[in-house]
Amino acid sequence: MATKNEEILRKPEWLKIKLNTNENYIGLKKMMRAENLHTVCEEARCPNIHECWAERRTATFMILGSVCTRACRFCAIKTGLPSEVDWDEPRRIAESVQKMDLKHCVITTVARDDLRDGGAKVYAETIRKVREVNPYTTVEVLPFDFNGNKENIKILMDAKPDILNHNIETVERLTKRVRAKATYRRSLEMLRYCKELQPDIPTKSSIMIGLGETHEEILQTMDDLLEHGVDILTIGQYLQPTRKHLTVKKYYTPLEFGKLRKIAMEKGFKHCQAGPMVRSSYHADEQVNAAARRRQEEGDRIRQGE
Repeated sequence: MATKNEEILRKPEWLKIKLNTNENYIGLKKMMRAENLHTVCEEARCPNIHECWAERRTATFMILGSVCTRACRFCAIKTGLPSEVDWDEPRRIAESVQKMDLKHCVITTVARDDLRDGGAKVYAETIRKVREVNPYTTVEVLPFDFNGNKENIKILMDAKPDILNHNIETVERLTKRVRAKATYRRSLEMLRYCKELQPDIPTKSSIMIGLGETHEEILQTMDDLLEHGVDILTIGQYLQPTRKHLTVKKYYTPLEFGKLRKIAMEKGFKHCQAGPMVRSSYHADEQVNAAARRRQEEGDRIRQGE
């Protein structure tokens, strides 16, 4: 949140958003409302919604309602007392994936600290239902940390999503200021445990930059993620959603993002997508394919060496 004497940085030219409300955009919006579904694209005010909905016809589904039990200082999703669990939601998600003819779908959730299982059973059922209706669609999940409850994490991973994405969000020093209830080390442990449970499932995480972190802290976060088995990294610019949220301390240039991507790949990530407008599920299908190619290439090199 901005203070009286705090300078508000002006957005640079490269952060201007192209608005597109063509038939794809309007059609997706109508379908979401008709099926009573939520998307993180809308609820979190994603800057890429017009590109993804209008040009790519993709969306990130948000299950278990639109009200979060946490109040992270970077996020625009509503906070409060969530609604009852909707057990018909998995079916509606699966049928919407079919209508959109998605080859890759991303399913996230609000934090549900009010539920004993954190919503893990609904999450797992959603994965299974999407697979049942869309057998050739890959499923990426983006859960919260389940408060570190290994039993609930296992319920989710037993449903075998094609990719597990859990965001570290920021560097360790800033975590307490930026995130509510979540901790840096708990997120790392969750990523490690998911890889331990399902070694063949790629893991992914995301960092927002522009919150006051140092270059060295970004590199340390990369190292920490790699040490905990993370395969794919996304790096994007933090944008202040409303005046009530944390202010931007720095706008990184596209060149700076390019350098960070190069460093991440050299350090050993299977894929890294970095840019001012990049978000964790931005071009998610391309990220998965690129990481798979990298794993294949590494496997070929190892076999040739033998």
